[in-house]
Order: sequence, then structure tokens, then C-alpha cells
Amino acid sequence: MEDRNGTGVSEFILLGFSSLGEKLQIFLFLVLLLTYLFTVTGNVVIIFIVWLDRRLHSPMYFFIANLSFLEIWFTSVTSPKMMLNFMSINQTISFNGCIAQSYFYFALGGTEFCLLVVMSFGRYVAICHPLQYATIMHSRLCIQLVLVSWLGSFTVISLRMLLISKLRFCGPNVINHFFCDNFPLFQLSCTDTSGVRRADSILSTIIVLSSLCLIMLSYVSIFFSILRIPTATGKQKAFATCGSHLTALAVVYGSCIVLYARPSGSFSLDVNKGVALLNTVLYPFLNPFIYSLRNKTVKFALRETFSRGTKSCSPICEMLLDSYK
Repeated sequence: MEDRNGTGVSEFILLGFSSLGEKLQIFLFLVLLLTYLFTVTGNVVIIFIVWLDRRLHSPMYFFIANLSFLEIWFTSVTSPKMMLNFMSINQTISFNGCIAQSYFYFALGGTEFCLLVVMSFGRYVAICHPLQYATIMHSRLCIQLVLVSWLGSFTVISLRMLLISKLRFCGPNVINHFFCDNFPLFQLSCTDTSGVRRADSILSTIIVLSSLCLIMLSYVSIFFSILRIPTATGKQKAFATCGSHLTALAVVYGSCIVLYARPSGSFSLDVNKGVALLNTVLYPFLNPFIYSLRNKTVKFALRETFSRGTKSCSPICEMLLDSYK
């Protein structure tokens, strides 16, 4: 019996990493579980400390707190279901659940690209125009930039999902992935997907490459400003900070270009699953350390806050703090 959306498929089976041996699956599950806990805890700590400490009430930390909030939800879209499938014999996801997962994955991903552009613009103003920073990056503009990033991305991806919703699925229903990515869904559709594939590829390429170009434009300007710093120590610190940021950007943009901004079928789905782990697990895990926990102001605020009541700090919090003594 067909559903209201015209498809005969009511659920999908996510193969995930079921082809791996049992011991390797257990090891991967433990690694993913610890990574997920650290990711969520680290980002929650950042949001908490930015909200609590007045010294961090600045545009840069406002953007970082928004990025941390996004990362919690972005990794939670795929990671819990992926870990649940390691422990469950029934590795199914409902049709509506699959479509919702796909929607939030791409909507939050698009929002992340927009926030990264906004953050790179903020660094550009801070380094290249420090005297005008307070005038340019006023609170109203910061709020507007964040709202446009969230609302714009969710609106654009909603239009994309209108195209996806027109696809019909008559069976089979086995997805060779750990979440409902677009290419596996296209492969399972029993209707012509050439138009949807083309539109999806163009949209993904525009979002990924346009945001990357804007970010690199900011960092090129920052690079030339750093070269004008008179002291070698100042240059070294600035290059070290930018280097860590660019490393994180290389992970997220490299994985997204491989997954979405290249001709379909260039890589097997098994390769796509491995690359997708960089995007959905590794990058959200690295963000708290790269953008916040290495910062002296944040570390001092953390120490000052949790020193008032270390007994209330969770073991994961204590591990995070001890890593940066």
C-alpha cells in the first residue's frame, strides 16, 4: 500500500558500518561515543562560559557561541542514530525520519558555511581595520548576520527538499550509508532523478565554493596584514592562530568538496562514508579546541568559573580543563 507521498517504501535500512567485523564495530562505537560526548560537552561549556563571562561578550565570541550551538545539533542529527545502529539488529529509519534527517543535515551544514564566512569577516575587520572594529561590528549587525545565516540556509534547503519530496521510492530500501545522504537516496528512487541530481549538485557547489571563496578572500587580506606586523613574535602568534583555523577549514571543506562539489559517482559509497565521518564527527569535535579552548581568555574564564565549584564539574569537564593547564 502506497503512502500519501506516493511511495511504496515506509522505512529505510541504514547499512552503516555493518560490513566491518564485530570487534572493529565495538571499537568504532566506543570511539564515536567518546567523541560525541566530548563534542557536546565542549560546545555546551563554550556556550555557558560565553554567556556567563562579561569579558567574552564580544562579536567574536558571540559568533563562536552560535557555531558551538550549531555543532551540537549538527553532530546530533547523525551520530546518535549511527551509534544506535551499532547496538541494534533492526537498523531501520522511517521514511519521514529519513527525510527529516536529510533536511536538518543540509540546513545546518549550510548555516555552518554561512557562519564560517561571518567569522572570517569578523577576523578580517579585527586585524585589518582594528580602529573601526567596534564601529563596524556593532551588536545589531552581528545579530543580523547570524539571523541571515540561519534563516537563509533553512529557507534555501527547504526549497531543495521540495524537489526531494517529489521522488518516489518503490523498493529496494537499503541505504549503504550511516545516514540519509542525498546520493544514496537518488540511487534508490524509482523515478528519473537526473533533474533533481543536477539541481542538487549545482546548489551544493554554489554553497560550498562561494563560501570558500569569501573565506579565502578574508584570509588573504589577513595574511598581508600579518606580514606588516613589526615583531617576529607577533607574526608567529598570528600565523599559528590562522594556521589552526585553516586546518579546520581544510577538513570541513575538503570533505564537502569530495562529497558534494564533484561529479556524482566519482567515489564509491564506502569511500563516501569514511569521508562523511570527517564532516559529521571529526570537525564538530575539533571546533571547541580550535576556536575557543586554546584561547587564553577562554581558558582563564573557564578556570575562574569552575574553580568556584570544581565538585560540580563533570569528569569530562575536568578532562577538558586539565588538558589546558
